[in-house]
Amino acid sequence: MSSLDPVAVFRTEAAECLEAIETGLLDLTHKLDDKDVVDAVFRGLHTLKGSGSMFGFDALAAFTHHCETAFDRVRKGEVPATAELVAAVLAAQDHMRALVDRPDADHGDTGQRLLAQLQAAVGESSGGAAAPAAQPAPVAAPAAAAAAKTTTWRIRFSLPANSMANGTNPLGLLDELRDLGECSVKANLSAIPVLDEMVPTDLYVTWDVVLTSTQDRSAIDDVFIFVMDDMELEVEEIAGPVAEEAKAEPVAVVAEVKAEPVVAAPVAAAPAVPAVPEFKPVEAVPAKRESAAQADQRQAKAAENVRVPAERLDELMDRVGELVIAQSRLSQLASASADIALRSVSEEIERLSGELRDTMMVLRMVPVATLFSRFRRLVHDLARETGKVIELVTEGESTEVDKTVIERLADPLVHLVRNSIDHGLETPAERLAAGKSEAGTVTLSARQAGGEVIISIKDDGRGINRDRVRVKAESSGLIAPGQPLTDSELLQLIFAPGFSTAAAITNLSGRGVGMDVVKKTVEALRGAIDITSLNGQGSEVSLRIPLTLAIIDGLLVRVGNGSYVIPLSAVEECLELSLEEDLRSRGRSFISLRDSLVPFLRLRDLFRTGTKPDVHQKVVVISTGTERVGLVVDQIIGDHQTVIKSMSKLHNDVSTFSGATILGDGSVALILDVGHLVAAGQQQETQMRVAG
Repeated sequence: MSSLDPVAVFRTEAAECLEAIETGLLDLTHKLDDKDVVDAVFRGLHTLKGSGSMFGFDALAAFTHHCETAFDRVRKGEVPATAELVAAVLAAQDHMRALVDRPDADHGDTGQRLLAQLQAAVGESSGGAAAPAAQPAPVAAPAAAAAAKTTTWRIRFSLPANSMANGTNPLGLLDELRDLGECSVKANLSAIPVLDEMVPTDLYVTWDVVLTSTQDRSAIDDVFIFVMDDMELEVEEIAGPVAEEAKAEPVAVVAEVKAEPVVAAPVAAAPAVPAVPEFKPVEAVPAKRESAAQADQRQAKAAENVRVPAERLDELMDRVGELVIAQSRLSQLASASADIALRSVSEEIERLSGELRDTMMVLRMVPVATLFSRFRRLVHDLARETGKVIELVTEGESTEVDKTVIERLADPLVHLVRNSIDHGLETPAERLAAGKSEAGTVTLSARQAGGEVIISIKDDGRGINRDRVRVKAESSGLIAPGQPLTDSELLQLIFAPGFSTAAAITNLSGRGVGMDVVKKTVEALRGAIDITSLNGQGSEVSLRIPLTLAIIDGLLVRVGNGSYVIPLSAVEECLELSLEEDLRSRGRSFISLRDSLVPFLRLRDLFRTGTKPDVHQKVVVISTGTERVGLVVDQIIGDHQTVIKSMSKLHNDVSTFSGATILGDGSVALILDVGHLVAAGQQQETQMRVAG
């Protein structure tokens, strides 16, 4: 039985905490006076500091303490939140991440430099805020000033019914309140049910507290910071005779209350504990029962989420794939058998394996929002680096994609976003001169189309200069001078290795590497890239990616003596091509499809099967985006649940196939690379048009 490493668990939770802090900081850049966001960032820093200290990450705790202190001053209104402070804490957050990942490494003077930057940001802002306070103040007696700072607070709080079962000790909260000043605590027992209805693990007691302290309201909130979201808390400032009367009330010792109401009727015991003056009558019995039900729902909801290592999901996916192959073999044997019982069992296993496959596919799916959220920080940093005003818009964040696809798309999208900001968006002055708004917009969107997800990166910048692209391509030898190209083919040249139209190499671009990486990664995912651009209006790059890389729905076809799988998501329709029509089309390889000509490829010739064509051949029309091509096959066998197996390294150069699968009879069928075949068909069409 394996046990979880506590440090590994901390690192996982710290990563989530740092991500939440970064999200809050980026939200704060758009609304610096949002107190809720400031409180959320402070709580995140406070949690990270406490957890780091608990698990022995002392350097992390000490460094985070300074950032927490800065935001504590913002919370208390001592200094305002500024863009400089947000930028300083964002930079500090990167150092926190390094301290989590490599606590024993030598980080040089990075920490000191970042703390100096943080101090400068807080000092500048506090200087501006404190300027009015520099005026000479009227002379006042020190005792009067101290008395003015002393406040009496009336506090009433109740915790969820399952608090103690979840590890929250209310006595610890009361001790923290006592540390703030003179404190009077009374336990309210009116919500305790009769013995038969009592749940031993539930909490029924609420507390009324009168606190006299020099601390402000934020100090009281800090006591309940980790349970604030689930509890009920009332805090009221009182003064004068009411405060004196409240302080004069005898203090009820909570420890003496715990056992006595169990045997006697609990309601009868309630008058023995005097109520705090001017509190409203307690109406906690129905409220507590309702909160207990709500707590049970929250507990059940929390139990639905289980943290599972990604490699376990991958291993389970492999087992499901093997099960699908074995089930296919069983179905083939059962169909050839006259045994009714065997057929019945085969159908039942087919149903169960199909449900298990669908469930497993859902488990591997994650929303694109987990990918898009990474780019808020990137855009923020690039805006500061380039001096451009940039707005990031995201759409379709709930679209789900296989987790492996998400992981492998991160780097390509970084290149595309950086390229869009550097090459596409103009400077504020250029945009104003062109009649545009000062702020440029970069839009990340995702949507599902059949078995694909389309992720687009769009900007409203200057667009792609086609003349510069052609000149650069000709000078680099990518195309011959004056070579005719369609607009799509010309734009696709920007993905060629080493291609760049940048006038100089910068930190963002100019080496011609990024876009080549994008193309290779997308092709490795069996995807395709579409690009459109309008001069002066912007560009859009769309990545068409399969929803999953593990199991797909395929169309099983026969060409000669071999079987092949075409991804069903790319299939538009199937047509019959007789032998006579095949002979008539020799030399032109076009079919007429609803008043449009579609080029087609004879897979028998492409694969050199050496067999004669069937009398009634079929044309499978496939597409990627707006491009279509027909594939001539001998027979369409039918739908097939395809478990994708990677090709060996010896077949890396075979671009016609994207993988292989095992059929029910144990034979191997190759999976056709739709993008490559469509490109080959379009190239053939271009050559024939030029020749004609």
